[in-house]
Amino acid sequence: MSRRIAGMAVIVTGGARGIGQATAQRLARLGASVAIGDLDADLAAAVAAPFGDRVTAARLDVTDPASWRDFLTEVDHLGPWDALINNAGIMPLGSLLKEPDQITRTIFDVNVFGMINGTKAVVPGMVDRGHGHIVNVASAVGRLAVANAATYSASKFAVVGFSEALRAELAPDGIDVTLILPTVVRTELSAGIPAARGVTTVSPDDVATVIESALRKPQAELWVPRWVQGPTKLTQALPRRVQAVLDRMSDAGKVLSQADPVARQAYEERARGSRSGVDDPD
Repeated sequence: MSRRIAGMAVIVTGGARGIGQATAQRLARLGASVAIGDLDADLAAAVAAPFGDRVTAARLDVTDPASWRDFLTEVDHLGPWDALINNAGIMPLGSLLKEPDQITRTIFDVNVFGMINGTKAVVPGMVDRGHGHIVNVASAVGRLAVANAATYSASKFAVVGFSEALRAELAPDGIDVTLILPTVVRTELSAGIPAARGVTTVSPDDVATVIESALRKPQAELWVPRWVQGPTKLTQALPRRVQAVLDRMSDAGKVLSQADPVARQAYEERARGSRSGVDDPD
């Protein structure tokens, strides 16, 4: 049976920009109560403002368990929570050998530990009530790694594994876990990144629409655009030598290496100076 969005109480992290913003707005328009968490509290408040009392925003550093406790206290009036959208993430690009140790750690702190912290903070209440839904926004590079983003790819592979293990762990408690795998989304995070040949970019609302569909009818894994999943899984089932030939014929593995550094400068400066709250529209 399809679930109704109206009446749901949902948390969206990284909700001030990109996918998070589009998701919070879409769910609010459909009648959900939404708590937006973001490091940029002012921008998050501006996203929440048009929707009145059903949508609220508060500062959230997803890397900090204490910040999660403070956030949940501030937005508690909208709960109890039916769904957690773990969306916050960052994507600094560049050669691993030139990547500062602090950036390596920050990518994992935000993209992996941020998701784990949120799950630990929110899901116990879902377990107590016997129902709930976790939606983890990962990336296509969590299934198919590409050069020039080794740490980012590793963090998204971790999100994939975390989600699959969590799904098995929490199923007996009535908790659904959905993994969202977008390709290149037209947001600040993907600034200067060309689309792979034959794969069109998608909008934040395209991803938000898929998240909405997951909340209505839970599924284990959803790609954006959806048609990419089949060819990717088929390619991964081929022998490694065949995959290597296909990689040489395609530009998919080179798109991050071809990113325009000038177009990415503003995002890179903000992501590298941030601790969390940057939307992950991958």
